[in-house]
Amino acid sequence: MIEDRNLHYRTFAEIRAFQERALKETLLYVQSYSPFYKRLFAENKIDISTVCTLEDLLSIPTTTKQDLQLYNTDFLCVDPLSVIDYVTTSGTLGDPVTFALTEGDLQRLAYNEASSFSMVGCTKSDVMQLMTTIDRRFMAGLAYFLGARRLGCGIVRVGNGIPELQWDTIKRVKSTVCMVVPSFLMKMVDFAEKHAINYNASSLKKAVCIGEALRTSDGTLTTLGQRIHEKWPALELYSTYASTEMQTSFTECQMHNGGHIPCDLIIVEVLDENNQPVEDGQPGEVTITTIGVEGMPLVRFKTGDICIRYSEPCQCGRNSPRLSPVLGRKGQMIKFKGTTLYPPMLFDILDNIPDVENYIVEVFTNSLGTDHIQIRVGSNNRSDLFVKQIKDIFRAKVRVAPDIVFDSIELIARLQQPPTSRKAVKFLDLRQTV
Repeated sequence: MIEDRNLHYRTFAEIRAFQERALKETLLYVQSYSPFYKRLFAENKIDISTVCTLEDLLSIPTTTKQDLQLYNTDFLCVDPLSVIDYVTTSGTLGDPVTFALTEGDLQRLAYNEASSFSMVGCTKSDVMQLMTTIDRRFMAGLAYFLGARRLGCGIVRVGNGIPELQWDTIKRVKSTVCMVVPSFLMKMVDFAEKHAINYNASSLKKAVCIGEALRTSDGTLTTLGQRIHEKWPALELYSTYASTEMQTSFTECQMHNGGHIPCDLIIVEVLDENNQPVEDGQPGEVTITTIGVEGMPLVRFKTGDICIRYSEPCQCGRNSPRLSPVLGRKGQMIKFKGTTLYPPMLFDILDNIPDVENYIVEVFTNSLGTDHIQIRVGSNNRSDLFVKQIKDIFRAKVRVAPDIVFDSIELIARLQQPPTSRKAVKFLDLRQTV
């Protein structure tokens, strides 16, 4: 793997030249060692020597999640004896997929996360509190530990949950930065207020957040982000975007205007429904080619995530392109009464309604064969007037109103945290598939 943390600051031409050299190396590697890509190139009569530019990538078919599920072991490029870590995807849109990592892949993860932490201004003088799991076959938890270790930070591995233990740790070791799912910060605030902890005066000054949207595509805070900021203004919030398949994370700089693409680790295309590039500023599906992955590299893998790409230079001085927060997952797109919706839009509305304690959004196929939305709400207010208020807010925000049903707050909380899930479940897709 060729590391170049300063690539962010080089000219567009230099970044492009680096990526095109890396592309040739990646294609040669997968053609030599990947059973899946050997077969793909042969069946499609692809001569990799003719793929010289980023635009030439269009001559190679895309790889999908279904490919990974059907031919999982065919993506492995190394002897199994070289594998030292196994992880799985979260299975948000189907059965989890296993990924095998070599020592080189773990070093690559460490480099990526150390670079990401530097992006948000972390140094070896920081103490990082990991409020995420490192078990349950979770790649990211290990990556955060390795990245902080490589940067030279102090590290305290608390894991997820347990606000009391988190605050005790902050008091004991004076943690300055945390890795966290942002909604958990509200539980931290709630505990602090009940126990007279002055959280704005604590040592914790930065939160690098995963799993939930903090900002919209125009850079403004989501409802969740705004609620955290209003309560805890001394804590600076940073967004990241990553997936197991990419083995790479994209992190905001201090300008908070999108996650910088680590161009020495990954090539990113943003494609339309016909697998053609969209213009900058337009939403499309993030499609990636990994650089420097040894165990299970991917070429033109369609992530299912819908984002917007920005290529103009950032005010921070970096010239690397950036990606917006994820607008939604392609597989989770909902066509409801003529309106296209993604679950994060609905989450943002619900998070802004004070009497809604928790919720689950369900989408199913109705008797007409079209999408229908039902929202199961946990609330102490179950009045008809409250139902009308919820529906009116939806009509004002997205022009359509879903069905509202009430469940106990405790039941919704249990449904959101199934035993085998690494993420809180807020969306259930119950649609019929053909």
